[in-house]
Amino acid sequence: MIKVNFEKAEEVKNLSKHVSAAKTHISDLLAGKIDMTGWVDHPIKYDKEEFARIKEVANEIKNEAEVLVSIGIGGSYLGAKAAIEYLSNYYSHRTVGAHTNGVEVIFAGNGLSEKYLKETLDYVEGKNFYINVISKSGGTLEPATAFDKFKALCEKKYGKDGAKKRIIATTDKAKGILKEEADREGYRTFVVPDDIGGRYSVLSAVGLLPIAAAGFDIDKLMKGAEAARSIYTVADENKNDAMKYAIIRNLYYENGKDIEVFATLSPNMQYFAEWLKQLFGESECKGNKGIFPASLSMTADLHSMGQLMQEGKRNMFETFIMIENDYDKDRVKYNDKFFVNDLNDIALRATEKAHHTGNVPVIEVKVPEQNETTLGELFYFFEMSCAISALILGVNPFNQPGVEEYKKNIKELLK
Repeated sequence: MIKVNFEKAEEVKNLSKHVSAAKTHISDLLAGKIDMTGWVDHPIKYDKEEFARIKEVANEIKNEAEVLVSIGIGGSYLGAKAAIEYLSNYYSHRTVGAHTNGVEVIFAGNGLSEKYLKETLDYVEGKNFYINVISKSGGTLEPATAFDKFKALCEKKYGKDGAKKRIIATTDKAKGILKEEADREGYRTFVVPDDIGGRYSVLSAVGLLPIAAAGFDIDKLMKGAEAARSIYTVADENKNDAMKYAIIRNLYYENGKDIEVFATLSPNMQYFAEWLKQLFGESECKGNKGIFPASLSMTADLHSMGQLMQEGKRNMFETFIMIENDYDKDRVKYNDKFFVNDLNDIALRATEKAHHTGNVPVIEVKVPEQNETTLGELFYFFEMSCAISALILGVNPFNQPGVEEYKKNIKELLK
């Protein structure tokens, strides 16, 4: 079970300020009074038949391919990449079949770098591969561009009929450019739920197929999320740390702390921090409001950003996300007294003490161990806390009107 330490948060004494509102928001989320809240009950109401098909297709990919190309942007790739990085041996997941019984999952369609796209196409060309293209509409420029190129490569390598088997579309259940193409070409499809937005979709087919193909146990992932739902939907600030975390974030914000630094202590968690940045940035930052989400990887970034954290503008607070048993069974000793992970813990304590003294409030989110079950809980914890926090702030956590502006500009310039 995740533990959250607020002991050094001075604003805890003012917690009652937003408790009543937070309880109402939890009730509204559970009752579905707000659009796009299907993620709230998804861990207990997900489509079991589709879930079985996901595992079946993932096993097929593992048996018949070396690589799965996951094409998507934003919530269509960040959750899956975060999960695979979090669960993998740092190096072996980059080698097909090593460490897990899964394939190598590589990601495309999350940018418009021609060099990256060409190098990824060149890398895949010599591999035995499948494609999972993920897009609600199919019209988003970045994944649409990448899919066009990888589809052509797949058809060239395996023929038109062979490509049909190797291209899987995760998209709208009934409409959109990608759905129409999938039906026309005969691709197998999975559903992006109508009531779950992209940044909340990692526990749907959007994230589950790539995670399962990489060799990880999605049954355990969903069990962790199910357990989290039973904890983090309780409308009691003394029993629900996701609720308490949401309230404290707003108290910091009201006291001028408008930057939250997510600090991780393992390289495997860097993309989890990227997932958090989208989740909070796109959910909360609207109408000239919101807490800017940033991230640091400790202890490396202490030697580049430590000065800013210690003596820069005092408008930030810090959330450490730590795995308590962050080591393999074959421990690495520093000396006769300490293992290397002990040094990591000591550095954490020293950093927390320094930053707290420097007027940077510190929150700890502790994960007992690094596995699928705790990851499912961690995903749900932050989804729920983000939704409550945004609602306390007075914004809709589930839309992103500002994102559409640059898209309109791109369409105009392409003309």
